[in-house]
Amino acid sequence: MTKLPVRPKHLGGETMTKTFTAALSALALAASVGAAGATTLKLNHNNPPDHPVHISMQIMADRVAELTDGEIKIQIFPNAQLGTQRESMELVQNCALEMARSNASELEAFEESYSALNLPYIFSSEEHFNTVITSDIGQDILSSSVDQGFRGVAFYTEGARSFYAQKPIMSPADLQGVKVRVQPSPSAIRMVELLGGNPTPISWGELYSALQQGVVDAAENNPTALTTARHGEVVSDFSLDEHTMIPSVVVISNCAWDGMTADQRKALQTAALDSMAAHREAWNAASDAAIDEAKATLNVNVHMVDKAPFAEAVLPMHEEVAAKSEHLADLIDRIKAAQ
Repeated sequence: MTKLPVRPKHLGGETMTKTFTAALSALALAASVGAAGATTLKLNHNNPPDHPVHISMQIMADRVAELTDGEIKIQIFPNAQLGTQRESMELVQNCALEMARSNASELEAFEESYSALNLPYIFSSEEHFNTVITSDIGQDILSSSVDQGFRGVAFYTEGARSFYAQKPIMSPADLQGVKVRVQPSPSAIRMVELLGGNPTPISWGELYSALQQGVVDAAENNPTALTTARHGEVVSDFSLDEHTMIPSVVVISNCAWDGMTADQRKALQTAALDSMAAHREAWNAASDAAIDEAKATLNVNVHMVDKAPFAEAVLPMHEEVAAKSEHLADLIDRIKAAQ
């Protein structure tokens, strides 16, 4: 008898209907694989098709199809067609969806290892960041969530995140009492608190209207948010404090992973690494282009910022996160030593 998939307790309960649907979806996938001799993995994410991360995931999809002679195919669903980012993760855990793109910020609610990547100013440079995510440190983090029902297969850089609002954010004093949209991440919330702001979790799809209507006063993200999400239409200033470098993460359910042969898994990992390399080369160009477009066509003012006051204000987070477990303390030490 097939056992129903179980969602980890720390994420709360789930309706019997969703669980039953998840079980049926997993059985349907197994049946279709057996009948067709090939596997199609559905991958959901919340960015538009012209976003650099979508393009890099398509490179991964093309590469894995090539390496497996079409045995493994990835069908990508942009613009949150199969659910929000959080919903996608829960579907992946329950084997109702094979793959999803999330990010380290949201994933720390599922697996603590990701919180080390979310610490403000833990990376001294872009080179330091790239070294970590392509090393055994990165692989350890990707595989750390197996007990939670999924594993990571790829990191995609999304550059450094900075604040944007209807005014410049040149120092922590400019954030005092400001309602800042954050992801539903303990690290993001704590960071904004230490900087004096009022952290306000809001889903990505609702952020444009939230900024437009004054539900929040500010947000934080990389420069492409100004253009691909059109946030440059509803804010006037982008301040390059570059507090975090939080990567996108592509994950796969344990059910989908376990259903592949060893050669197919190796092919997927190779395809992921190839797409990560291509993505790194393309990202900086896309980010620079986004800043140019935001300034030229959306009239966004871009400001250089003295990062030292921001880094000093959030430094307590490093000790707070390290104190949560020996595992996190060791992970933080390994990341800092890799620069």
